[in-house]
Amino acid sequence: MELNDFSQIFFSEAEELLAEMELHLLQLDIAAPDIEQLNAIFRAAHSLKGGAGTFGFDALQKTTHLLENLLDEARSGERRLDRAMVQLLLESKDIMQNQLAAYRAAQPPDEDRFQYICEALRQIALEAAEPAAIAGDAAEAELCITLSDVKEGEQTLLRQELENLGTLRHQEQTSKSLKVVLATATPADDIRAVLGFVLNDTQIAIEPVVAVPAAFTLTAEPEPAAFALAAPSAPTSTVPLTAPAPNASPGTSSAPVPATSKATSSPPAPTPSTAPRAASQESSSIRVAVSKVDQIINQVGELIITQAMLSQLTQTLDNANHDALLNCVAQMERNTRELQESVMSIRMMPMDYVFSRFPRLVHDLGSRLDKEIELTLKGGSAELDKSLIERIIDPLTHLVRNSLDHGIESKAQRIAQGKPGTGNLTLSAEHHGGNIVIEVIDDGAGLNREKILVKARSQGMSISDTISDDEVWMLIFAAGFSTAESVTDVSGRGVGMDVVRRNILAMGGHVEVQSWQGKGTTVRILLPLTLAILDGMLVRVAEEIYVLPLGAVMESLMPQEEMLYRYVGDERLLQVRGEYLPLVMLRQRFSVSGQAPSDNGIVVIVQSAGCRYALWVDQLIGQQQVVVKNLEQNYRKVTGVSAATILGDGSVALILDVVELATLAHPQENADRLRVSQQEVAA
Repeated sequence: MELNDFSQIFFSEAEELLAEMELHLLQLDIAAPDIEQLNAIFRAAHSLKGGAGTFGFDALQKTTHLLENLLDEARSGERRLDRAMVQLLLESKDIMQNQLAAYRAAQPPDEDRFQYICEALRQIALEAAEPAAIAGDAAEAELCITLSDVKEGEQTLLRQELENLGTLRHQEQTSKSLKVVLATATPADDIRAVLGFVLNDTQIAIEPVVAVPAAFTLTAEPEPAAFALAAPSAPTSTVPLTAPAPNASPGTSSAPVPATSKATSSPPAPTPSTAPRAASQESSSIRVAVSKVDQIINQVGELIITQAMLSQLTQTLDNANHDALLNCVAQMERNTRELQESVMSIRMMPMDYVFSRFPRLVHDLGSRLDKEIELTLKGGSAELDKSLIERIIDPLTHLVRNSLDHGIESKAQRIAQGKPGTGNLTLSAEHHGGNIVIEVIDDGAGLNREKILVKARSQGMSISDTISDDEVWMLIFAAGFSTAESVTDVSGRGVGMDVVRRNILAMGGHVEVQSWQGKGTTVRILLPLTLAILDGMLVRVAEEIYVLPLGAVMESLMPQEEMLYRYVGDERLLQVRGEYLPLVMLRQRFSVSGQAPSDNGIVVIVQSAGCRYALWVDQLIGQQQVVVKNLEQNYRKVTGVSAATILGDGSVALILDVVELATLAHPQENADRLRVSQQEVAA
């Protein structure tokens, strides 16, 4: 493997470590922090620092080094956490994320942000060290401090830091090192801790001074004989008071580990239950580029088309004479389906990938809006195709921000209404047939029907007085619609909800809204599990073949005359077991030419995203697995059609959008727009 391959692995792992760090920081109980959570945050920072040092990412390495030392003091009980410190740690994580993105793009990280966070972290260390430096009861001692591999520009800053801890008796300085004798009452391990925010342990050596000869001068060039240190026969006075951890390597450093009582606070060794699990996870997984998986899925799609061709060609063969061949074709069909399911499972990712970024968003936005929010995540293990899971992040972010800004009231308002002061926001996901249902639920004020209607009419919308609540709620997705009284950096410009609906429709999904005044709002998103391959029901109208997503098909039947009822104009209803369903004539909706069959045809009952109706077709062909081809990229957007596929005989079939098909206007009003055929698409 080339170095670039290793660096890509590091970037992926670093993203996971930063996400893990943020999650634990958000879950910390500041009053009584869990030691295991602090250890997990420390390990994530330590791993990041080691990888950054390996690839020469200096800014990231130094930032994580400063962060690591703070975390070590917190987990050892030497430093008490407070809200400001946790907020600074979260800010450090954000800056480290930006540094990582810069290195991935082969760009230098933001120097101003780097200097800012380093100074902020150092200031915390100094605030803890200064009281020890001015303690009058402790006896002063002279320490020889040697700092190696230090640039000239950093030496002045380090010398100033040391002056805060005591009095400089002597100093020697070269272009790469600084050696001083410091008279101080501060313990050596505390000095090392302060210096550790800038340097690695391997760059720091601290030894007690026995005597300083008169020949010692303040020259720029070091004189090795100038220092008289303790005799070699006294190992306790010649060995530095702190040492790097046994597993430390050049370019990385561990937290300060004193040689005496502080040794118990060194990083704990992995427990038997932890280390084997980590090793097992590493050995049982492999990182594969998404492009390679996509290539395999495309090849499997072509294989499915070829298998469909073979099945169609062998339908006319006699079973008695071609039994072996037909059995082989049937076995190939089973194997192809199993292969498709296995390959598709590789692309599937848990919704935790999406949900994991919202605790931080809710934490920060709640603080900015001065609202107390409790976030609940459900169904994070539900899986969705990777291409969809990345595209759903932005719509969900819009919905969450909208719930926090417009939905959930302030603490004072909630208490005045008899509600708990803390608002509840729930994100949930669950599989439903061949789809996934994602919900954003809040217990806020709910949507205001009258306010929405007034706003809609002021924008020139023609609204009936008898419009249902469900139809009113959908008005919030109109372009430019917003009921916010003022524009803020959170919401109010009228672009968010419109973008949400457009993006979800582009993914082949649908969105619904339910709301209750004073009780809250639920936004439900219905998405297909994958956009690559689906199980379909093939139907025929004249010479054209269409595909209905099998998950939307409830039943099929041959209608009798007494089941049909006239509605408005030419529209008709179908009565099925006491339920009256709108009847959609597919031939009329798409203005399909050709003579209708002499019999009554077939009615398919379809349901999706709360939309239920009867679809009249000429003939049912049967179920078949089809490969989804994007119609807009290869042709153009066709209303009522979500995609296309290639059948076993090489012809093109359109995959119907069940929900959009029901909303099409009467064909006489839109005949030119709706007249499509497979021959036109194939061309």
